Amino acid sequence: MSFLGLEGKTILVMGVANRKSVAWFSTKTLEEAGAKVIFSVRSEERRETTAKLLDGKPVYVCDVENGAEIERLASDIERDHGAIDGIVHSIAFANYSDGFKPFHETKREDYLQATAISSFSLVEVANAFKSVLTDTASVVAISISSLTITAENYGYMSPIKASLDSTIRYLAKSFSKDTRIRFNTVNPGTLKTSASAGIPGYLESYLYSEKLTFRKEALNTQEVANAVAFLVSDRSSGMNGASLVLDAGMGINYFDEEVVRLAMRPEAEGRSKNED
Repeated sequence: MSFLGLEGKTILVMGVANRKSVAWFSTKTLEEAGAKVIFSVRSEERRETTAKLLDGKPVYVCDVENGAEIERLASDIERDHGAIDGIVHSIAFANYSDGFKPFHETKREDYLQATAISSFSLVEVANAFKSVLTDTASVVAISISSLTITAENYGYMSPIKASLDSTIRYLAKSFSKDTRIRFNTVNPGTLKTSASAGIPGYLESYLYSEKLTFRKEALNTQEVANAVAFLVSDRSSGMNGASLVLDAGMGINYFDEEVVRLAMRPEAEGRSKNED
């Protein structure tokens, strides 16, 4: 048996969108470790667009905005696969069709929809699958590295991701009353994914955050998948209600010498001219 001990385990991965997604990288890593992976996607259209990628694999359709569909997903998976050993929740959505606006102009319906899909859906999934998960199963959600940032181009998703992390902690506590099922988040820094590519100004943010890492190299999606596999496995049995930050040091390197120099260069040049 391998170090992770995932051979023979059955894991549900929710949210595969394409080859660049965290969910897909996690899938490959789990399968390489010997796990059987089953999938849920949000719509029939998404099942069609991922048909080639997920060819021959068990795929179910579940729109997590609909509680009845979550209940049906749990019932169908129990019928087809019996008890499962883990869930990877890699689902997030925000409606930016009107463009990015100041946070105080966020529409109630957009905020509530994003919360329902990106955060509260995990509560409903956990509740529906409680009897389907083995007693030592692991649930892992994908969050973000910093929950205190105020990135303008991330809109209202940052506080919603903070809600997700808090939700994980409360699920861990609640489930501990009568199970040993664990709940944790993986919190990556900026990544090259199709979802992030749709964020205005993301390239500049990505390059900036890369300069803040200790290694001057941005996080890659495989590193996130490695952490997901670890948290799904029994090797992380001591972790529950935790947020595993993966950012290569970015979040604690605010005063990096190179970044400070680049940020202050215009002012330094201005002072030099005045002194002459």
